[in-house]
Amino acid sequence: MSDSSPVPDSTPSIVAALDALFASINRGDAPGLVVGVAHRGETIYRRGFGLASLEHATANTPWTRMRIGSTSKHFTCLAVLLLAEDGLVDPDAPVRNYLPELPARAVEPTVRQLMSHTSGLRCHLDIGSLGNGEALTPDGGAWETMKRQREVNFAPGENMVYCNGGYHLMSLLIEKLAGVPFEQFLRDRIFQPLGMRDTDSVPSDLLIVPGIATMHVPIPPSRGGGWRRGIFPSEEVRGEGAMVSTIDDMLGWLAHLRADDKRVGSAETWRQMLVPAVLKSGLANPYALGLMVHDYRGLRVVHHAGGVVGGTCQMLTVPDHALDIIMMVNGAPANPMELANRIIDTVLADHVGETPVKAKLQDFLPMRGARYADARTGRVIEFTEGEPGLLGLRFLNGPPVGLRVEGERLRAGFEDMAIGPLSLNAAQLTRTGPEGTDAAAAPAALDLAEAGVVARFERLPAEPLPADTAAALAGRYFSHDLDAQAVVRPHVDAESGETTWRLEIDGQFGRARLALTPWSTELFGWQEVVALLSHPSTGQLRVERRDGPGSPVVALRMDTHRSRHVLLERLPD
Repeated sequence: MSDSSPVPDSTPSIVAALDALFASINRGDAPGLVVGVAHRGETIYRRGFGLASLEHATANTPWTRMRIGSTSKHFTCLAVLLLAEDGLVDPDAPVRNYLPELPARAVEPTVRQLMSHTSGLRCHLDIGSLGNGEALTPDGGAWETMKRQREVNFAPGENMVYCNGGYHLMSLLIEKLAGVPFEQFLRDRIFQPLGMRDTDSVPSDLLIVPGIATMHVPIPPSRGGGWRRGIFPSEEVRGEGAMVSTIDDMLGWLAHLRADDKRVGSAETWRQMLVPAVLKSGLANPYALGLMVHDYRGLRVVHHAGGVVGGTCQMLTVPDHALDIIMMVNGAPANPMELANRIIDTVLADHVGETPVKAKLQDFLPMRGARYADARTGRVIEFTEGEPGLLGLRFLNGPPVGLRVEGERLRAGFEDMAIGPLSLNAAQLTRTGPEGTDAAAAPAALDLAEAGVVARFERLPAEPLPADTAAALAGRYFSHDLDAQAVVRPHVDAESGETTWRLEIDGQFGRARLALTPWSTELFGWQEVVALLSHPSTGQLRVERRDGPGSPVVALRMDTHRSRHVLLERLPD
């Protein structure tokens, strides 16, 4: 089902092309999305597709409110800079100047480093999922988690790893310095002055707020099919991604973002908002202050995506062509980031350049399945198939990401995976032999750069190891940073009788069950066994022994994209 507004007579061919782009989602028996496109100040496309609520058979319309997830982040950065204009905060001062309850660090991260994901702090949402699975955490839990972390991912400024926890801390900072609730500050200083009447910050999916579409999570056919209601596992989502909005409010916001004459924020504030971060390695990343700034097919784009349980969002502008796009999804099988790029291709067909080239799997067949580890840090990478026919790279056992061909290097950018970037010289990889054969072996070692810092990776055993390799890890553990008990033990499948090994973690609010896959005697991949509301989380496990190889296991270290070397200490038997 769809609903639309009149468009200028000059754009019928573009409208027809965009209608075709969304044709598969234009149905009345499934969740959908809302999309708005404005070009040079005129709204040329404004649609709602699918259902806002399957439960109530309510259609999405152009005025349906939806969660925008992490697209909220640059509003939080703007709020901090408005406080800076008021003389209440110095963005380049240490965070602990304002939140002294946080643990002291050898090098203190600044407020600006929270905004650019370069602080090195761990993400409370990621830490929470490791300890509690998908359990709903109550108000106050995020702050307690951030205060509890004894270690960090890296020293401030050395790397860039997406961190919702930094944005939660900024929410608390704003509230403390402004003397009003975070949500009220956004309303008073940003939403109301800009006439964003249908936009708000809503911290919990358990709150009933008029006009918000239901988020929908598909149930796999193996579990009976159908849908589950998308509930984010926290009752205190704030500056990290709590906003709800509409097409019209967000198109108005994008026009203001591009405008020279700002009604909210000074020219200097907005200059800072769009300056990409520079790491200690000298590498400039595309992430600025809650906004991505980079090229797409030769055009400068400013954007930020967002994800919630059961929904996704993409907000994008091409400033030089005054093209603004907002798309909010409440469960449709659609990728709004890819669709937004397709809209650019359609509306600006006469201006876009060459399509980025991605590495093809057929050119690197000997690399498929090759797994490597950094001997110093234990970080693991694996080459696999990503998108059909394309070479993919798995980092820390995460989902495969495609590699773009940039001269002699293959690269996955921060804009692709919210870490890094990762890059390597293509000449290191074994290429496919004559007539498409893959008989040649993958190299024994290669160099990979993360955020501009190069490390040597050695190849792990090619043959699968038996599941009982994990038997040496058996026993009980405790993690202070997770505030959780854990145990490694065998699990016998009731149907097949097959024995595998699991790391079972019981936190304060819930539990996580992780299936272990041995890569070596010291490194294991893991995947969450049951995930009802999201894709199963993945990561890797490193073993710490008392006196080197073969000696008793004294601890485990967990690594994910957003939380590195989380310690689980082995308890006495």
